[in-house]
Amino acid sequence: MTRSKVAVLRVRPDHILDDIDRLHGLAEVERAFTPGAPTILKDNISWHFPFPAANTTPWQLEGTVRSLRSRGFTDLVCVQNKTVVTDAFKGEDLNGYVPIFRRYDVPVRYNFKPEDMTWSVYRPRAKMRVLDDIFPEGIQIPDAFHGANIVHLPTVKCHIYTTTTGAMKNAFGGLLNTRRHYTHSWIHETLVDLLAIQKEIHAGLFAVMDGTTAGDGPGPRTMRPVIKDVMLASADQVAIDAVAAQMMGFDPLTIPYMKLADEAGLGNARREAIEIVGDTALADQRWGFSVGDNGASMVGDVMWFGPLKRFQKLFFRTPLVNLFVLGSEAYHDYYRWPLRDRRVFENWRKTTHWGQLFERYQADGTLSAPAAATQAG
Repeated sequence: MTRSKVAVLRVRPDHILDDIDRLHGLAEVERAFTPGAPTILKDNISWHFPFPAANTTPWQLEGTVRSLRSRGFTDLVCVQNKTVVTDAFKGEDLNGYVPIFRRYDVPVRYNFKPEDMTWSVYRPRAKMRVLDDIFPEGIQIPDAFHGANIVHLPTVKCHIYTTTTGAMKNAFGGLLNTRRHYTHSWIHETLVDLLAIQKEIHAGLFAVMDGTTAGDGPGPRTMRPVIKDVMLASADQVAIDAVAAQMMGFDPLTIPYMKLADEAGLGNARREAIEIVGDTALADQRWGFSVGDNGASMVGDVMWFGPLKRFQKLFFRTPLVNLFVLGSEAYHDYYRWPLRDRRVFENWRKTTHWGQLFERYQADGTLSAPAAATQAG
């Protein structure tokens, strides 16, 4: 059995960029990536508002850019996507990414803008579990992803439909277009199909996961932020998700997307097949997280997994889908954020060391001067 390596580190705000560089080294990013290939930074904007644990953190993004550049991976591009509940432009602004892109001269491409990215039908060599049936006209993926390294930048958090969400789920928005909501009833099988496709098209796969503030409860947006001071990295997308899930308190083999991926040989979800490096004792923590429901998830449970599942072509493949889009936007942006979650964010920003670091990014843009970031590039 070939064991997968997952790096787990306790990190601190006062040396976070050095911590992230060490994390890359422990997880052996050079072995994961193909030198000379372009490298996609796939950040995670689960909600355009800067809710703690929902989105890639600015230090996670800056630290990864610096670490990759210092190792000779200088051809970097960030790829953004949109969903029914997120605005990519608003998200990268409110979460502090734009000054980092400018400081380090990282171009941004939007996979929903035709002038930035074209899409073509891809015929996977691997047998698909569901995507062939969901998209009988052909599985379309972005042309720019072929032959590129990719680093996923998720956070450690729960998810109302997949229990946890991490590296494997992060491919969902980048690889599938705005019709990806067709897949929700078969989301676990979809994530396994997407990992199989990634292994065919990418020059290298890597993930850096931020658990400085982790998300407990009905994620990926409306959560209870919990300070955990941890980050993870791995070239095995299944293994990093499995280790994070165990730390949150879940058994990875009870989460279908991890179990299916493990059985398919796409990565390791079993602890005996994973080597933990770094601060190894952290991986033995069990935080006791739980998922639960919110207003949006209860509707989704009925529509995607409950008695109305048989009618989803009517609801989600016709103009009726716009009613659900408006409902989700109203719930998240006009109820949850102004009346509940903005207060959670403000309390985190004022009273926690990671919230104060976020505030520093808002004031200064980045933590380091451009010369320090580009000296190797």
